[in-house]
Amino acid sequence: MFYSMVQRVPEADAIIHGESRVTYEKLWNLSCSVAQYLNQQGMQKDERVSILLENSAEYVAIYYGAQAAGGVAVGLNTAAKARDLENWIRHCGATWLFANESHPELLKLLQRLDNNVKIIILGKNNNIETGNDWNSIVNIDASNFSLSKLDNPNTAATIIYTSGTTGSPKGVTLSHKNLVSNIQSILAYLKLSKNDRILNVLPFYYTYGNSVLHTHLSVGGSIILENSMMYPNRILEKIVNEKVTGFSGVPSTFALLLGRTNLRDYDLSSVRYMTQAGGPMPPAKIRQLMDNIPHIKFFVMYGQTEASARLTYLPPEQLFNKIGSIGKPIPGVEIEIRDEYDNIVCGREIGEICARGNNIMLGYWEDMDATNKVIKNGWLHTGDLAHQDADGYIYIDGRSSEMIKTGANRISPKEIEEIITEIPQVQEAVVVGVPDEILGQIIKAVIVIRQNNVLKKLDVQSYCKNNLADYKVPKIIEFTNEIPKTSSGKIQRFKLQ
Repeated sequence: MFYSMVQRVPEADAIIHGESRVTYEKLWNLSCSVAQYLNQQGMQKDERVSILLENSAEYVAIYYGAQAAGGVAVGLNTAAKARDLENWIRHCGATWLFANESHPELLKLLQRLDNNVKIIILGKNNNIETGNDWNSIVNIDASNFSLSKLDNPNTAATIIYTSGTTGSPKGVTLSHKNLVSNIQSILAYLKLSKNDRILNVLPFYYTYGNSVLHTHLSVGGSIILENSMMYPNRILEKIVNEKVTGFSGVPSTFALLLGRTNLRDYDLSSVRYMTQAGGPMPPAKIRQLMDNIPHIKFFVMYGQTEASARLTYLPPEQLFNKIGSIGKPIPGVEIEIRDEYDNIVCGREIGEICARGNNIMLGYWEDMDATNKVIKNGWLHTGDLAHQDADGYIYIDGRSSEMIKTGANRISPKEIEEIITEIPQVQEAVVVGVPDEILGQIIKAVIVIRQNNVLKKLDVQSYCKNNLADYKVPKIIEFTNEIPKTSSGKIQRFKLQ
């Protein structure tokens, strides 16, 4: 779909990043150079190519170049620590790593990796000896590169890691068919065109950002990159200057815009729509946003990485009539609410959201047991509890899993617990998510200290910061003498929230 736009609008801006403007033709040529290089180096079909870069034209070129060469693109979380990155790379068996020289964990990561992983470093002052030169890749003449026809659309296109980095990683494996299905469904309700210009703050290694990338490049639109929300006013200034038509975010994104800027001070008349996913956004915040920019179409959406991103959306015209709802299934997706016995529930009865469609993942990478627990007879069991109203609109009632969702991040408590219990003074640790208006949830750790030992909150946070991404460091730490448990020894997490 991207290639068809290269043929139609070759001179249009595809990626705008700072002062750099990369056209569709230039982006395609760079992607072909990457593919040509990988093929020249003997890369085999279905080899995994890992990418440790912030959003950039180079990221996009490597992603599509890896796929054009017959490989599987694996975007890595740039906020992760070396131990997490190593675990993902080893788990998927990646034989290539493209990384930015400025990544703070890069040297640690390179020391951990085996020699069978080929390293390519990007940067202005590349002083790391790897034997592979990015600049030479960029200059490869790929004018004769021919994009071969995909024999089987059900082959893996990308792997996205969601959780369990220190234990058993979950690598969601999405096929080319999954991605195309997701693209077509989103285009059907967002009605994107080559005239759309989105300002993107979502990382491409997340499924939400990945979806934004594919949908806009599939119609010839422009993606303006801003890789930080540190200065919300800069975001709004860029929206004005670039005549942006679309913006996507998670609840914390909009909370920052509403809390640290005055939206009425900016001419946002070019903005046609905004989308929100990544957890529930409080209705009060939605109303506040719409009070400030009432002319936009605001799409509330719901999905999972396992569904290539999207499962439902709430039409903007129903935003206030059905506020709090995640809407109805997107085109091409079926959804049923089922009880614990897999029976469809009636009326407002609460059950688990189950989904079926061409966007549902192939499975978790090399983990058939985990796959079979969530995909049963072709239906994805999301772990989310919900009910439907009389008109068929779906409302989330809670999460049946113990995953913590903070901002755009989905976090396994187990991986944080494993890190905390590495501290010698810790006897037991339990991690839970507690409600937060801005982030949805924040992380809380409850710790039992070994007898006759002393441990301070700052010591725990310091150890976590050295071994976990910043967004995984507990904000709240409490010490207790005993963790509440059932008679069978199961931890009663709800008592700790």
